[in-house]
Amino acid sequence: MKQKVIVAAKMYDEPLSILKKWFDVVHIESVNDSTRPSFLEELSDAHGLINMGLIVDQHLLNRAPHLKIVSNISVGYDNLDIAELTLRGIMATNTPDVLNDTTADAVMALLLSTARRIPELDQYVKRGEWKQLLVRDEMFGVDIHGKTLGIIGMGRIGTAIAKRAHLGFDMEILYYNRNRNMNAEELYQCKYCSLEELLQRSDFICLMTPLTKETEYLIGKKQFEQMKRSAIFINASRGMTVNEKDLIMALENKWIAAAGLDVYEQEPIDPSHRLLTLPNVVTLPHIGGATLATRMKMMNLAVNNIVEGLMGNSPPHLINKDVVV
Repeated sequence: MKQKVIVAAKMYDEPLSILKKWFDVVHIESVNDSTRPSFLEELSDAHGLINMGLIVDQHLLNRAPHLKIVSNISVGYDNLDIAELTLRGIMATNTPDVLNDTTADAVMALLLSTARRIPELDQYVKRGEWKQLLVRDEMFGVDIHGKTLGIIGMGRIGTAIAKRAHLGFDMEILYYNRNRNMNAEELYQCKYCSLEELLQRSDFICLMTPLTKETEYLIGKKQFEQMKRSAIFINASRGMTVNEKDLIMALENKWIAAAGLDVYEQEPIDPSHRLLTLPNVVTLPHIGGATLATRMKMMNLAVNNIVEGLMGNSPPHLINKDVVV
């Protein structure tokens, strides 16, 4: 009898067909109020679970006594209770590396759009308000070439951002990380410094840390007050790394000049949220790694993790390596 795998996320035909070759597959594209009862019922005899952002905690795992592996279609895994999965001997995997360049591209687009006020000026033109050849000085944006970029979290994606910023825009790169990244220092002349120094010196600040107990609300009132009044803040990590009330306060009180956001404390963000009313905020719907090519790579990697894990091998991207395969 084939082992059973639940795919609780959108899945393209090609990776889905690979799964169906080896396993009995139940595909539930979205777990919501209407589909949750059937999802929990199917979970009772499932051996594998592929998901994107689904909270996998003790309550869910209690409904899945036969589960052997959980495969996240994501590089981040703050939705997984790794300690509980490890305690139960369940493998947890993710999909790193394949989205580094795509996410770095999106971050640079967000940085440029915020600095040059692209969305705001796009609407200015489309509303028919561009009446004179030369726009008013107060509508100007700011340069990014030759400026200082501070990257908080110099992992694979942070390094890809540094590459683009240094080689493409001749930016000076400061970074703060748990450990020094000697590769980034050698290739892109990145300078390791304290968080306080980074906040005080940077013209642009890009937050790229994973969400952990240590990074939850890492950036708040104290940190915004340390930034330059001309600073532009970019968050493409996780929404809970920033105190949004303090961010709004910083923007309204002009402690910083602007913000570019791809992530939020609550997603999707409430349409009435105060952040969405501020003209100096550029907002994206968490699309850092969202291109068709990259999403396909992520799905294939998630499928490969499941196949290897359920075949008795160590998955290529096992998070909780203490689990004996």
